Amino acid sequence: MILSQYRSHLVKFQSLIALVLLCIGIGLLSDKFFTVDNGWNVMRQISVNICISVGMTLVVLTGGIDLSVGSVLAIGGAIAAGLLKFGIEIPSGNLYIGFTLLGSILGGLVIGSLLGLFNGWTITKFKVPPFVATLAMLTIARGFTMLYTKGFPISNLGDSFAYIGTGWFIGIPVPVWISAVVIVVAIVITQKTALGRYIYAIGGNEHASKLSGINISKVKIIVYGIAGMLAAVGGIIVTSRLDSAQPNAGMSYELDAIAAVVIGGTSLSGGRGTIMGTVLGALIIGVLNNGLVLLNVSPFWQQVVKGGVILLAVIIDKANSKND
Repeated sequence: MILSQYRSHLVKFQSLIALVLLCIGIGLLSDKFFTVDNGWNVMRQISVNICISVGMTLVVLTGGIDLSVGSVLAIGGAIAAGLLKFGIEIPSGNLYIGFTLLGSILGGLVIGSLLGLFNGWTITKFKVPPFVATLAMLTIARGFTMLYTKGFPISNLGDSFAYIGTGWFIGIPVPVWISAVVIVVAIVITQKTALGRYIYAIGGNEHASKLSGINISKVKIIVYGIAGMLAAVGGIIVTSRLDSAQPNAGMSYELDAIAAVVIGGTSLSGGRGTIMGTVLGALIIGVLNNGLVLLNVSPFWQQVVKGGVILLAVIIDKANSKND
């Protein structure tokens, strides 16, 4: 009985324990790790992954997956940058529509949301497996990004736009504030709303949820729409930080997002997981990346280590599922 209680506590706090041990280990190996500047650097870097990972968490909780978030991030950032710098020109009517900073940001978010909604619609309407539907969107969104940018970066976006990714507010980087708002809103949705209960119910037992009267298709479409919008939020932060919308932005970001979700304890089979668990997972990924850079580990070995951590997290998840 006592061993069972200890085991349940270890499982519950495994991500936090792993983060603490990782920080201690890197701190012992590098005297640059436990510094204020490096701490803010890590927080700023993981803010984008947190935005994407929160959306990914909602998707995975329903038993799905979204491989398109990196490409949606790219097109969301490109649309926002393009609208801000060039607006919209309609040659046939000799019409030009300019966009304010807010308008351009909303334009990027709308595009991200629409692509996410299309993912959800494809999955529910045509019964396409999420893996296949979002893999297709990964290519489609990347292609649209290349078409929109013509393969060239959109740069020199102004100080106001740059503030989103590089500015500070009350002593804290703006991207950290943005990710904090995303976290709080997501926690409220998952814990205090009917939508959150439906998300967990669908992931736990989709057939039973349908018999209970839950509109499965509607919930999934909303969830994928939220994931697309949050990917666009990440794209706007990245574009602002670089002061440039890169056509190849967001490459492999979906892998970091999935890693954060899995390491944070969300089950890939759906129905079990928390937003705060994902935040801890994103912190682990961020600290790991930062530590490997500080220790001058080869970028190639960094990929190997990250892949090994993901595999270990999945193995632990499967083991916990069997013991539940």
